[in-house]
Amino acid sequence: MHQDNNSRLVFSTDGGVIAPSTQASPASPFPADGVVRIRRETKGRKGAGVITIHGVPEGQQKTIATLLKKKCGTGGGLKEGIIEIQGDKRDLIRSELEKAGFTVKQVGG
Repeated sequence: MHQDNNSRLVFSTDGGVIAPSTQASPASPFPADGVVRIRRETKGRKGAGVITIHGVPEGQQKTIATLLKKKCGTGGGLKEGIIEIQGDKRDLIRSELEKAGFTVKQVGG
């Protein structure tokens, strides 16, 4: 192979110094410290307010989501370990989670 002074490497399929990432990004932006966090979100929901609940243990997520939907009288769901409750019922959700024995923290506005 002839080495030309004006040529330079533009693209290479060699791995180089970039190490492949082995950790998957967590679904929740909050630490897993045993504290349940309640946050109101409207972004990406066409202005509709939704309360998201992060930090509920996996085994209890479905039952807590069902309980909160019934107590609030609204819809909601469970997506990637995050409970979503429609509407702005933060105070009711907070009191129900505290009754269930969780340490609750309200984050955001």
